[in-house]
Amino acid sequence: MLRIHLTGEDLARVRVAERPDPLWETVLSCHRFRDRRGRHAYGAWREGVRRRIGAPPPTLRALIPLTGYFPDFLNPPESQESWESAIEALRGTPRRRLAADIALLETGQPVPGWVRSLADGDRSAVVRLVTDLERYYRAALLGDAVWTRVQAGVAADRAVRLRHLLAGGTEGLLTGLRPVLRWNPPVLEADYPVARELRPGGRGLLLVPSYFCGRLPVTYADDTLTPVLVYPIEHAPPPPPNPTALAKLLGGTRARVLRAIEHGTTTGELAHRAGVSPASASQHARVLRDAGLVRSVRHGSEVVHTLTPLGTELLA
Repeated sequence: MLRIHLTGEDLARVRVAERPDPLWETVLSCHRFRDRRGRHAYGAWREGVRRRIGAPPPTLRALIPLTGYFPDFLNPPESQESWESAIEALRGTPRRRLAADIALLETGQPVPGWVRSLADGDRSAVVRLVTDLERYYRAALLGDAVWTRVQAGVAADRAVRLRHLLAGGTEGLLTGLRPVLRWNPPVLEADYPVARELRPGGRGLLLVPSYFCGRLPVTYADDTLTPVLVYPIEHAPPPPPNPTALAKLLGGTRARVLRAIEHGTTTGELAHRAGVSPASASQHARVLRDAGLVRSVRHGSEVVHTLTPLGTELLA
């Protein structure tokens, strides 16, 4: 069990992250890719990543085992600012931090030789890790509008936390985190793989809602780091298929136009497929384009329309 002892000063400094943390989401997505849990939440995402890259690179598989500890240096606090800030901080990780974190990793599993080089501060090993991490991030979290879903899920959770805070202050916020987190003043408790007692000592606590976090929360192994608790957001089961839903949202004609664009089409072809005049097809395509659902590119005398990732998501 994890038990976080919060003083009055800590309670005054409890915060909820403003946005998804890109490095936490990247690291935790490696778990979700490999553990096959959460079929309704992650099944389609896993299939998409598998088509693009097959599997996470060996560097990440070595540093992020299926269970147990993974190095704290993979999630620098700067990640809350931006991906670029996170990568810059990761590149500059002090050698003593690399060595200390990898020593903890080695207690649970054998590690490849390059990981020991990383522990020694070998810059080529750091570059290899950062390069593979960025490639995986772009393939796994930026493809197929994944990051849009991550942002939407975290924003929805944050809206719930804000309502709890406005209605009941910090007490209401912490109480509302059940069932994943249990507020038994002055201790915030959660199920955890090992026994942990965390005492922020007046430094507060940053709560980070996460799309890819599993059923248990995650925190740093090193108590001297900024107190952070990453917890899973709720993934509602998908609604049952409803073939009329799109037409109810967009109107029958515009829904037909969106479907007709699915595999790419010219304006003339679009008019024929959707059963409308060329002028009407052009107008509908323009409305969908202005809404960010369609991309239109001129090729000679023709305009070719294709769906954006958002349009593909809506069509699904």
